[in-house]
Amino acid sequence: MDNIEIGNRLLKLREDKGLHQHQVGEAVGVSKPSIGAYERGERTPRDGVKVKLAEFYKVDLVDLFYR
Repeated sequence: MDNIEIGNRLLKLREDKGLHQHQVGEAVGVSKPSIGAYERGERTPRDGVKVKLAEFYKVDLVDLFYR
């Protein structure tokens, strides 16, 4: 799966929950600009951040990042 598709998934999850980037960033321990870069497909989260994002959004890690 490419970064753009992952970013779109992350953006949809955040918007569906009515959250701001800074809220997600604080919850998973990264900056607001990092969350924005993930959502735009400019960067890929490190493995530890991937786990935290999946847990935060209550979704399966594999489904979120690898399917």
